[in-house]
Amino acid sequence: MSIDRIVLAFAGVMVLASLALGYFVSPWWLLLTAFVGLNLLQSAFTGFCPAAMVLKKAGVRPGQAFG
Repeated sequence: MSIDRIVLAFAGVMVLASLALGYFVSPWWLLLTAFVGLNLLQSAFTGFCPAAMVLKKAGVRPGQAFG
């Protein structure tokens, strides 16, 4: 699995988890959803993604977007 796919899967899990926590625990968890969305948006324009940097240092195979 490449860095690109792991980053997208991680973002999807975080969004779904924060929505579930927002529904069952506290609406404040929806701020996590907003943070993930903003991070995805800024990485689309800048190419900077902290999760991709960590995965690259861990030796995961790079993909097309986060080389």
